[in-house]
Amino acid sequence: MLRTLSLQLRSAVTGSYVSGTYSIVFVNCPNEQIARDIARAILDKKLAASVNILPKASSLYFWNGEIEEATEILLLIKTKTSKVHVLSSYIRLVHPFEIPEVFSVPMDQGDVHYLKWLEEGMKED
Repeated sequence: MLRTLSLQLRSAVTGSYVSGTYSIVFVNCPNEQIARDIARAILDKKLAASVNILPKASSLYFWNGEIEEATEILLLIKTKTSKVHVLSSYIRLVHPFEIPEVFSVPMDQGDVHYLKWLEEGMKED
């Protein structure tokens, strides 16, 4: 939490991007309709600025001691690192999986115009 606050402060003071200010959150969904519903809800709540929906990812994983295989839809969610915890909690509430796959990686670098656009997309009205 302190790291996130210090990143935001440094970014605001210097006007430059600080590595880790934004993150990409990965979430697998069982079908395209659920993926679209979750993506729209996340955007409506300003928990992210952009969501890519990638079709038909083949997944193999252990579940209850057995190897399972499924076709899933992958969401790539671009958000502020400071919103990842709230976003993850929201996904757990609305996702149909007992244990949804939700993890994030911080963005190291990016185009300054794109990063500014991300910021604008998450501003509260």
